[in-house]
This record gives sequence, C-alpha cells and structure tokens, in this order.
Amino acid sequence: MKNFSKFGIKVPQILLPQNIDTATWSVVACDQYTQDREYWKAVEKTAATKNSTLNIILPEVYLGESDKAERIRKIKNTMREYISNGVFQKEETEFIYVERTTAYGRIRHGLIACIDLDTYEWKPFSKALIRATEATILERIPPRMEIRRGAPVESPHIMLLVNDPEHDLVEKTGDAVKKSGVKPCYDGPLMQNSGSIKGWPLKSDDLLDKIETACEKIAKENTDKDGNIFMFAVGDGNHSLATAKAIWDEVKLNNGGKKLDDGTITVPQGFENHNARFALIEIVNIFDTGLTFEPIHRVLFDIDTEKLISKIQNALGGTIREISSKDDLSQTVKKSNASFGFVFTENSKQKYILLETPVKELAVSRLQPVIDEFLQETDADKEQIDYIHGTEEVFRLGAKKNTVSILLPPVAKDSFFATINTRGPLPRKSFSMGEADEKRFYLECRKLFD
Repeated sequence: MKNFSKFGIKVPQILLPQNIDTATWSVVACDQYTQDREYWKAVEKTAATKNSTLNIILPEVYLGESDKAERIRKIKNTMREYISNGVFQKEETEFIYVERTTAYGRIRHGLIACIDLDTYEWKPFSKALIRATEATILERIPPRMEIRRGAPVESPHIMLLVNDPEHDLVEKTGDAVKKSGVKPCYDGPLMQNSGSIKGWPLKSDDLLDKIETACEKIAKENTDKDGNIFMFAVGDGNHSLATAKAIWDEVKLNNGGKKLDDGTITVPQGFENHNARFALIEIVNIFDTGLTFEPIHRVLFDIDTEKLISKIQNALGGTIREISSKDDLSQTVKKSNASFGFVFTENSKQKYILLETPVKELAVSRLQPVIDEFLQETDADKEQIDYIHGTEEVFRLGAKKNTVSILLPPVAKDSFFATINTRGPLPRKSFSMGEADEKRFYLECRKLFD
C-alpha cells in the first residue's frame, strides 16, 4: 500500500454496515439544526429500531441536557455492540470516492481519507499541511472530547478543502474509478428529503498512483517561498477536528510522550500508527461545481448606524453611495469582491447604502475585526450582533427599528487559500458550505479505540 504521509493523509480502514440502507443508517452532522428539536425527533422516528449512525453520535441540540453523560455512555456501548454483533462488513483498506446529490440538484464530489493529526494545526498563522479556516472557540472542545475519548468507532462529518482548480485529485479520480467498472459500495437516498449519496471503493494501484500524482501537483503549487505546503483547509467540522487532535495529544501525553518547547508532543514508541493519531474526513475541491460557498451576513441591534458605517469606511477605505432599491444593492454586492451593503430604517424610510472598498483579501477577514472593535468601543454586548444566512433575511431584519443589516459579498474561491495563508484563520461565522441539509451525513466508520 502506498504511503501518502508527506501529504498528511493515508488510506483509511473503512467500516460499512451490512446491507446498507442509506435512508436510515445515515444522519446529518450533529452540529446542524441545533435549535430544531422537531428535526431530530423526525430523525429518531425515521431511524426507529434500525441500525443507524444516529445511535453513535450526540446531536448538539441535546448537548446541554442533564442526561448528557448517560447519552454518551449509551453511544459508546452501541458502538461496541455494532462491532461485536456483526453490524459492520469486513474492514476494507481503501479510499472512497463520493458523489452527493443535494436536494437542490447540485452534485458534490468527495474523497474519503484519513488525515494524520500531527500534520494539522488549528492555531492562527500555522504553517502546517492542514489548517483551520475559521477561528476555533476553545470552550467548544472539552464537551466533544467526552464523546471521542475511548470511543470504539468514529464517523466523520469533517470536510477538508483542497485548492485544485484543475480538478485532478477528486473529480478526475472519480471519473477514473467509474470508468474502471468498480461497483459502488453504497448507493441510496438520504433521510429528510436531503438528496442521495453514492460511493465507490478506491484501492487499485493505478487509481492510487493517480491520487499520488494529483497530490504531488497540488503540494507543489501550494508551497510558499519558505517551503511551507498548505495542502488542505478545514471547510466543515473545525471543532470536531480540533477535538480529535486534543484526544490524540492526550493519548501521547498519557503514554510517555514529551511536550516540546514549541507545544508539540512527541509520539511514544509503539504509538506511531495508533488509530487515534488519524481522523476520517472527506476531501472536497474548493472549485467543485457542486460546492456552494455562501457568505454569512451580519445584523447589529441598538447601535449608532452612522458611526458604524463611518468606522468601517475609515478602516477599509472606499466610497459610500446610496442605492435606490434592495434589488440593486443585492446585485451590486453580489457582483463585487469587497463591497458591503447596509440596510436600515431612518425616519421611517428604508435605506440602502453601498460601501465599495479596495480590499483584495476575502472581505469578511477585514470587516469582522472592525465590527469587533466598534462593539468593544461602544461597550456593546454579544447579544447586539447576530449572524444570518440568506439575502432575504438581511432585508427583512434591516427593516426593523434600531437594526442594521450588513450584506457581504460572495466568498471568492480563488483567493480563499491565499487569504488564510497570509492572514490566518478567518473570523467566526465567515462562510457556509451550502444549506444545512447539504452538510455531510455520517456514513463511513473507522475503528478508533479498542
């Protein structure tokens, strides 16, 4: 088997259920629908008494419940039962090429792989092979560690982005595996009208050679002048991946690993290939035609709108002008790289203001620090800002009294990696990879702790 370690990945040992029924086995990422218990009740009803990944995850809608410890105990017991009772097929060492058709008709392409957690770092300005894209909130990690610590099985909702404008690694490899005549290892619908999913096993020498060649090319093209390679960026599941790294660090320290001056921890003898060193993920090309990259807009309450706009203009430069209609404002911002739309009510009249800036980086990376500084200067609290999806919501909220919505431009895929490489992770709530039901569904599993 080939060694892909220089790219931070390896061929995983995949567990799939016997006679897989994707409609009941697969459920959406645990960090979706966190305010919608009815969604998760519907999932429970669909899964019913069937074997399902619902039984080996903790939906975060229940994270604050008093029975959390009992839920986690039950999850780990179910994992053990699934292994011992023959729920899974024989373990296979293979990548899996995935095609996910969403409810919107978009087809997203992916490659299931393992990453080496020692090649990933979430801390700002890291030069690791695999880096975070958004700020990591440390208090979100310990509750997730409780679930992963000692867990017999893992199943991923993590998606890593690769900067591959030629579509070599995922899409062209997928074309090759389909042309080879390999039969899918799963194919079926996803619950809650979330589209469908299909996967092909990938383990022949010629296909592995194709992946290696593509990785070599991507690594070369994403090497900076100091020789640092930016191989993958975390698209979804940043806190889950940070949790996996924290558990691996814990394993190393508990088994004789030494913490070095730079914060890294040495790998104890005999633990070089411990399952906890790796995490199962899906690689997606940032230029995938089925991957939507939506900005997350801002709305602020009970603040001085004129002062806010003035501060942003002073910090970012550019010119301000009033726009006649919401459609014109929406289209102008949508076609720009770094223009912002402000929607608010003044003297009972809806106003649409456009700020056109000369910013070259991803717009949100420059905007959010200015907003944070403004809120700090005005002694505002965290309840005075919210993060919203969808243009219509921007205008709906902007029509309310004492409210200003900020419409952000699209997230530019071609400058995404460059911005993170030079400025570090983006501010929180910078972008969304599709709608909630387009997020990754749990499906493939891998053994973690005995």
